Amino acid sequence: MHAAPESSTTQRLQYAFTAHLRDPMHAPAPDGIEDRRMGIYRDLVFANIESFISSNFPVIRSLYNDTQWDALAREFLREHRCHTPLFPEFGREFLRYLEARQEQGRGDPPFLVELAHYEWAELALSLDESDIASVPHDPHGDPVNGVPVISPLACVLGYRFPVQHIRAEFRPDQAPAEPTLLLLVRGRDDQVRFHEINALSAMLIERLQANADRSGTQCLDDVLAQFDAGVAHDLRAAGVSMLVDLKAREAILGTRV
Repeated sequence: MHAAPESSTTQRLQYAFTAHLRDPMHAPAPDGIEDRRMGIYRDLVFANIESFISSNFPVIRSLYNDTQWDALAREFLREHRCHTPLFPEFGREFLRYLEARQEQGRGDPPFLVELAHYEWAELALSLDESDIASVPHDPHGDPVNGVPVISPLACVLGYRFPVQHIRAEFRPDQAPAEPTLLLLVRGRDDQVRFHEINALSAMLIERLQANADRSGTQCLDDVLAQFDAGVAHDLRAAGVSMLVDLKAREAILGTRV
C-alpha cells in the first residue's frame, strides 16, 4: 500500500486560514498575515453567515438578543460542516445544526427545531421547481364529484408545538396535548401560505395525494370508513366542505381531465 501523500504547504495554509475564520478565539491565524487584513476576512465571513440565518429564520432571530444571537451564529460557524456549497440550501444546514444541538442536549428551547423546520419549509417550497402548469387538470372541475388533482406545491406539516404562534412574547415550555397540523401551499401567484387544519383535513389530503381515479366524495368515504358509523355520518358534511375549501386554497388544483 502507498502512504497517503503529505499535504502541501498551500493546503496547510488554507486549512489554518479557514480554521481561524471559523474559530478565531482558539485557532491562530497563519504566520505572516497582517491581523488587519485577517480581520477583514473574519468580519466578512461572519457577517455573511449571520445575514443568511437571520434572513431565513426571522422568528428565531427575534427570540434572541444581539449577544445571544451572535454567540449562536459563531457556534454554528465553528461547529457545523455544511454538506452543500449552494446558498439556497443554507437554511437546511442551519436546521441540521439545530437538530444536532437538540440531540446533544445543549439547552435550547424545546420548540426550537420545530420552529426552524417551520421557517425553513416556507423557503424550501418557495424554491421548489415543480410547475403547476405541467400538471394535467381542469381548474374548473368539481372536487366533490370529480377526481381531485392535488398540487405538487402543497404539503401537510405536523408539529408538537404551535409553531405558527411562537414569538418573543410566547415561548411554550411544554407541548400541548394536541399536535399542530398545518397545510403549506404555494399558489399560482407563487405566494406561500400556511393554513391551520384539523386531523380530518390532514387525513383527507393524504388520501387525495395517493388517489388516481376515485372522486372526492369516494376518497372522503375511504377516510371516514376508519370512524364509527355515527361519527362518520356527522363528519361527512364537514368533509365535503373541506374538499371545496382545499380547492379554494389551491391545494386542489382542479380535477382529472
